[in-house]
Amino acid sequence: MTTRSLSAPGAPTATTARTPPPGTAAAPETSSETPEAITPGAATALLHAYLPSRDRFLATPTRTLLGHGTAAELPHGTGPLADRVRELLDGRRDQGTAPPVVMGALPFAPDAPPALAVPATVRWAPPLRQDPLVALPVPEAADAAGWRVREVPEPQVYGAAVASAVARMRAGEFDKVVLARTLELTAPHAPDLATMLRRLAHRDPAGYTFALPSGPGRTLIGASPELLVARRGPALTANPLAGSAPRSTDLAEDVRRAAALLASPKDLHEHAVVVAAVREALAPFCTRLDVPERPTLIRTAAMWHLSTTVAGELADPAATTALHLAAALHPTPAVCGTPTEVARTVIGESEPFDRGAYTGMVGWQDADGDGEWVVTIRCAEAEGPLLRLFAGAGVVAGSSPEAETAETGAKFRTFLNAVGAAL
Repeated sequence: MTTRSLSAPGAPTATTARTPPPGTAAAPETSSETPEAITPGAATALLHAYLPSRDRFLATPTRTLLGHGTAAELPHGTGPLADRVRELLDGRRDQGTAPPVVMGALPFAPDAPPALAVPATVRWAPPLRQDPLVALPVPEAADAAGWRVREVPEPQVYGAAVASAVARMRAGEFDKVVLARTLELTAPHAPDLATMLRRLAHRDPAGYTFALPSGPGRTLIGASPELLVARRGPALTANPLAGSAPRSTDLAEDVRRAAALLASPKDLHEHAVVVAAVREALAPFCTRLDVPERPTLIRTAAMWHLSTTVAGELADPAATTALHLAAALHPTPAVCGTPTEVARTVIGESEPFDRGAYTGMVGWQDADGDGEWVVTIRCAEAEGPLLRLFAGAGVVAGSSPEAETAETGAKFRTFLNAVGAAL
């Protein structure tokens, strides 16, 4: 599925939203398969070679990566994460091995342990969207018929939490909060993660698809539409998304929903809050920061999103890695709310589960500081026979419990289709 972009009135004409944005990092040449060498089948070969538990897979609009094994893990520590990652990579580079790369996931909670590691080997290929073999059909999931589904919390409980948050916002306590819910899918046996990953990648080969360990016995798997930040030398790119509407299978209705989203005062306000926060977080690092005045639309198979592409130039590239930028941005109001600490408190009071890696970030970074970090949404965490799916909605003073519950249901569709289950 190709993700397209439509221009808002008064905005510059947008191009395909999944083409490589300026400032996205180039791959270090750790193997003969580099993004610059367009070889049919190279990207899908990495997709098909993925083995759960052992490997780390990440596909972006600019490259496909497969990390085999583990050469070194980043231990949990108290210093700034970006500095600790830089020290780890510098130490590996000093050993004279192949140019080191760190891959993995960071959680939503700032004090939770990361799941970052330097793979023993990393294979690189061009992006999946450039591989013609990605269009070939994918087998059905072997366990598609055996799922039991449990909603946590139940829709009416989630709706009540939304209503409570709206009342508190109208009373002036805070401006926005992102509230999530989960689906717990249980199969008679461990799910077929390799097939699940292939189905996610084939559904949106131009997006950000990932599967990697997130903790002992756990695998984080998903297909996110949102780039948090990318760095290549002095250039950076961020692509915040906020404001969403479900897609329709009827073309006329789908276009109507897209147009309504682009004109929605509630969604435009929600988006503007996120873009302002991104601008504020990135500006101190930059000599130049370009922020369009109006958002555009991008689409995935399940959702329309308001989107803004932010581009800038770093003042001190030697001191600022991709993870320094990602840490400054995380969490954006798009996944948490505003003010941040108040929103975190409301999330803790309202959500009867631990988010873990959901609404954290996944990505890669090399020893030069270049890398790509993606917001961890449209994802699930697998542990034994349990698959826990996550979906959230941005709640503002103009939100309704019914609309936000429906939005989370629509967002679940990305993963339910990959699993072969139904809500």
